[in-house]
Amino acid sequence: MNLGLKGKVALIAAASRGLGRAVAQELAAEGASLVLCARGTVALNETREQIVRDTDASVLAVTADVSVVSDVARVVDIALDKLGCIDILVNNAGGPPTGKFESISREQWEAAARLTLYSAIELTRRVLPGMKERRWGRILNVTSIAVKQPVENLILSNSLRAAVTGFARTLANEVAADGITVNNILPGYTKTERVEELARMMAEKEGISPAEFTARWEREIPMRRLGEPREFAALAAFLVSERASYITGTSVQVDGGWIRSLL
Repeated sequence: MNLGLKGKVALIAAASRGLGRAVAQELAAEGASLVLCARGTVALNETREQIVRDTDASVLAVTADVSVVSDVARVVDIALDKLGCIDILVNNAGGPPTGKFESISREQWEAAARLTLYSAIELTRRVLPGMKERRWGRILNVTSIAVKQPVENLILSNSLRAAVTGFARTLANEVAADGITVNNILPGYTKTERVEELARMMAEKEGISPAEFTARWEREIPMRRLGEPREFAALAAFLVSERASYITGTSVQVDGGWIRSLL
């Protein structure tokens, strides 16, 4: 299937590893030019070099923290200066800390809001005018299965990713007539550094091995396994493609059947 991404420019946040990296790799393979940002310069440059080797795509890497407004502005300004436009925005960020309500401080709530919610708002604010001018755009927010079925011990993620969903669903209606789609993609338990870190933390609290804790997750998933980043990236590539031009305002999970709701 030709997704119609050749010649498009995609900005992908938190792209140095995990799901962001997988999405970047997939879009590059489909012919898109990339602007990648992440906080870690070394990992980001390694990702850029690997994608260029694998796909021969045009890839620009900019070290930035998307929870900092000035960094967001700098990334977008560099992208526009070097590549001329941004057709596709993939809002993504590392997960906020784990914990229950009484263990989370006000400062942690504020930091998590900047990372998870405000980063998506600021990146969108910066790229939307160009998309409206060209009457074509794709905005995809990486949220979590937690927005449909809260995950224990993740009150920050459960709350703030739900806020991103509300923002995206409302924005989708506002910009649909401009040829811009806004969707959310919900990763389930996937083999990423973030999930491995969560497994280690939770296992340590219970005095068991990370493998035992991961096996508990796998028993909850009808497919009885964790997802692969490439499986998540395949749907992401479709949702930002020309082929998905009539899909907007949706939240689609990639979770092996973990969510039990009908819709």
